[in-house]
Amino acid sequence: MQEDPMTTRDAAADLDLDVLVIGAGPVGGTLATTLATAGVTVAVVDAQALRPMELPAFDGRAYAVAASSRNLLAAAGLWDLLPADPCAITGIRVSDSRPGERASPLHLHFDAAAMGEEAFGWMVEARSLRVALNARLAALPDLHLAAPMTAEVERRPEGVVARLSDGRTIRARLAISAEGRRSALRSAAGIGAARVDYRQSGIVCAIAHERPHHGTALEAFLPNGPFAQLPLPDASPEGDGERARAAREGFPHASAIVWSERSSLAPHFMAMEPEAFAREVTRRMGDHLGRLRLVGGRWSYPLSALQAMRFTDTRLALVGDAAHGIHPIAGQGLNVGLRDVAALAELIIVAKAAGEDVGAPKLLAAYQAARRPDAILMLGATHALERLFGNDLAPVRLARRLGIAAVDRIPALKGFFARRAMGFAGGTASGLLGGRGIMPAA
Repeated sequence: MQEDPMTTRDAAADLDLDVLVIGAGPVGGTLATTLATAGVTVAVVDAQALRPMELPAFDGRAYAVAASSRNLLAAAGLWDLLPADPCAITGIRVSDSRPGERASPLHLHFDAAAMGEEAFGWMVEARSLRVALNARLAALPDLHLAAPMTAEVERRPEGVVARLSDGRTIRARLAISAEGRRSALRSAAGIGAARVDYRQSGIVCAIAHERPHHGTALEAFLPNGPFAQLPLPDASPEGDGERARAAREGFPHASAIVWSERSSLAPHFMAMEPEAFAREVTRRMGDHLGRLRLVGGRWSYPLSALQAMRFTDTRLALVGDAAHGIHPIAGQGLNVGLRDVAALAELIIVAKAAGEDVGAPKLLAAYQAARRPDAILMLGATHALERLFGNDLAPVRLARRLGIAAVDRIPALKGFFARRAMGFAGGTASGLLGGRGIMPAA
């Protein structure tokens, strides 16, 4: 196994610390940096090398980071390390349509300024967040990183013992699984999970286009699944790469595309020539952004939902996709995981400051009580939306279009949905997300 240059602080030493995090992805990495910023000693183990994840070819996803999640990333010292300015989402337009047809005039539009908000969220490219995470993971003295590395984890009532593949031993008070949907720690604990296969694939890419997006995101509900256009920062024509070349050729603006399609049809679209693929994007999105072109690669992922039967076990907590996974129809997957981070980090930091056991049963019970109801609510809401908007029967289509228009005309209901989109509801942790501050300065 080739060693990542980030890996080896304390390479020869066993470790005795507060928390062991398995998984250094966006959720696990943010949790580890949040804890270490507050003086909690943490080890992070990941089976993958982290540096290659910074490369543009690794992953084309971009995250819609809700306002509450930005507060958490800032508290963890990550927001200011992003190598490119995130793009603010200042408007959201929701419509019901069919490919090749003009969107229904019965639409729903959210405007952040009209609601007295700076933005509903910010678009952050996956590799940009990875750059910030890698820099922060390497810089914190209370954080010990092992990647690429595997660990055999034994949980006992008195604590956790992990034996790394390089021979070292880590002892901790709490193990946290941020391993994703195939969590080995969840399986070893005998925690079952309910699953839903949507028989859809998510197609992800970036486009360059002629006309500005004005910070507005589009969510179009189509018969085969939702289609989202999400605003990205404009490219500089003086730069390098495909976006800069597109800017020099009259396509200065950029957006991310998240396109849900039937699994049986997704390979057909993935195999298309770039020009034909761009035409299919326009058929679904409309021509309001003018001519467009594909920039960079295309990626495809199977879409499913998952809900763990419980989020904790002896000396174990599940976070992010190890605990739950939802359909991307509302763009909230990462934000729900970061709400796990906020709730669990606040409990651990308070316990550490009070000299208490950070892996005690009462702490884990409080975490599950804080987070599982919100995760179930989000799973149910996204599942219901997928079923409602994936139905192309004419009476149902008319009813949902009327429903969209009705919400647009009821300020209180519209405000409720806006607050949910910003992440300020459902089991968030006030100290980390509300700016009142249990976090010491980095």
